[in-house]
Amino acid sequence: MALGLALVWASATDDAPGDQAVAGATQVSQASPRTTPYATVPAGVRVGIRFKRPPRSGLLFELSSGRVLWSRGMWRPRPIASLTKMMTALLAAERSRPGERVAITRQALDEPGSQVGLLPPHRSVRLETLLYGLLLPSGNDAAVALAQHIGGTVPGFVTEMNAQARALGLRCTHYSSPDGLEDRGNRSCARDLAVLARDVLARRRLARIVRTSMIALPSLVPHTIKRGRRKKTVWRPGRLWLVNNNPLLRQDFPGTTGVKTGYTDAAGHCLVATVRRRHAALGVVLLHSPDPGYQAMRLFNRGFRALRLRRTRSAVASALG
Repeated sequence: MALGLALVWASATDDAPGDQAVAGATQVSQASPRTTPYATVPAGVRVGIRFKRPPRSGLLFELSSGRVLWSRGMWRPRPIASLTKMMTALLAAERSRPGERVAITRQALDEPGSQVGLLPPHRSVRLETLLYGLLLPSGNDAAVALAQHIGGTVPGFVTEMNAQARALGLRCTHYSSPDGLEDRGNRSCARDLAVLARDVLARRRLARIVRTSMIALPSLVPHTIKRGRRKKTVWRPGRLWLVNNNPLLRQDFPGTTGVKTGYTDAAGHCLVATVRRRHAALGVVLLHSPDPGYQAMRLFNRGFRALRLRRTRSAVASALG
């Protein structure tokens, strides 16, 4: 089911919303219920913030309404590196049961880049373990294994990823792999990634995973034994420790609930993060940021401060009215 966020001004730019944006929102609200809305009434407050070295693209938005509080080139398509795995996780969670087991193929183990590691070759692993391995340490091996399990082949799964992107109304998104390792043909924009983040959090199974800082899961782990002069690796029951790459979780930033990091030379450092405090929840998307953790924390702090101010003004207006 599409949970598309209304995140964009109806006007051509995302820097100066005005009366045209409000009018556009009214028109979109009358569209077919099958259509993902692409405009909304602007938030009652906008966050003003400047960075010495800003991200190439970025977005600060309210999770509940999708209203934009701050943006920079949010429609600009860019390479997204391992943020790709958000879609891989969505499809895997949608089309599987937690108890399923996934075969670990040689192709999965040979996938370069970041890995879960310690996956037993030619054995099966709990699908849930692979989802943790996909979303916490950003394992490319987990992405390929899940793609083969769900889609039959990696290309078949990528076709399903693009079909799902179209169904969700992700207009500037295209996938070429389940892990985002290859930048060519793998792109999205801040707006689409915000929609995807909300869909991830809407699934309890995935929401539980992306807010986890560290976990130890039962798994087969390798042990080296000696037989005469020879050494042999055997796989025995043990625990697989996985740590989340999210800089906000690593720094214990209050209220962090997810979601995903990414990096390649072309994409730069990328982050999709969400934070909930009391009755408010905000999301941040940063693409090609020089310091996504620091920039996200600044945006969240400014955003929650602005929401508190808006509530205070509303309360005073009500009391005086």
